[in-house]
Amino acid sequence: MKPAVFSAADARFMRRALALAERGRGTTQPNPVVGAVVVRGGRVVAEGYHRKAGEAHAEVNALARLSGGAHGTTMYVTLEPCNHTGRTGPCTEVLLAARPARLVVGCRDPNPLVDGRGIARLRRAGIRVDVGCLEAECAAAIRAYAIWVRERRPLVTLKAAATLDGFIAARAAARPKMDKKTGKPAPAWITSPEARAAAHELRAVHDAILVGAGTVRADDPRLTVRHARRRLPRQPLRVVLAGRHPLPPDAHVFDPAAPTLTIEDPRGRVPPRRALEVLAARGVQSVLVEGGAAIAGAFIAAGLVDRVAVFVAPKLLGGGLGLATGGDRPLARALRLGPISVAAVGPDLLLTADVARG
Repeated sequence: MKPAVFSAADARFMRRALALAERGRGTTQPNPVVGAVVVRGGRVVAEGYHRKAGEAHAEVNALARLSGGAHGTTMYVTLEPCNHTGRTGPCTEVLLAARPARLVVGCRDPNPLVDGRGIARLRRAGIRVDVGCLEAECAAAIRAYAIWVRERRPLVTLKAAATLDGFIAARAAARPKMDKKTGKPAPAWITSPEARAAAHELRAVHDAILVGAGTVRADDPRLTVRHARRRLPRQPLRVVLAGRHPLPPDAHVFDPAAPTLTIEDPRGRVPPRRALEVLAARGVQSVLVEGGAAIAGAFIAAGLVDRVAVFVAPKLLGGGLGLATGGDRPLARALRLGPISVAAVGPDLLLTADVARG
């Protein structure tokens, strides 16, 4: 079958479906976010998106808002319609009953229960199905879900804040005096308030935030989203990798502001792969690794980083704690990054990139 050719109007309607899909971000797990738009005569006549796991899918919601039947319409859906029974029935059944003239699909569903089956069934029934409109954008919208269903682990974003010469903290001897109230080092921010607000936006789009026990003891972080433009349906899960020594019971991560999961290994450090297996079993599909240099090094060494987000401040320390330690991958096996995006955030820069696979 020849690849489908899509018009500018197709792309416009699919972008609208993608915008609708984002409304379900944070409430659809373990399902992916999906949006749907129904068009008749070049005009949108109905819309829908998947709101919450266990509730109707995007196609069903859109068709429920359609008056006059679906005959002669084109439906745009960001993800292939399902063809199996889970907590709801197959979307293909609803589409076969409605019989739109054309179905435009953003990308195939990576779930082995679906992958290609929904499209094949609809085509066998005589419905025109064109696949691949804004495919890259639609696949990016469900990237964490795709990794979760294919590899049984969450997508991992490694986040750090560093000086221009690559240090995330000064040496212990150069740190500020201890805070008299907390008995811990007073905060010494490397980046600007604007960058720290942007870091909260990063937290807001992940299911979990992960640090090591050392970060909890040294910095006592809250690991919550407090400065984000979008309204959160819930706070991300706080995850602490703990070893032999107990964590301070009065640490902020144990307050009621958000749920916390402690993953322990009495032998020492928790292997990153084991931590991700535990999170995947809980339905966590994306995790923001905010731990210190040792945690960053462990995830890099294990090859379990999918993308990076590094805030770089226009400062030079000349020494201190590097962004990652203990990884020690040979140069030939270094994790290679794809194209790097650079954005100004106040006086700082935010560098983001995917880890290149294969």
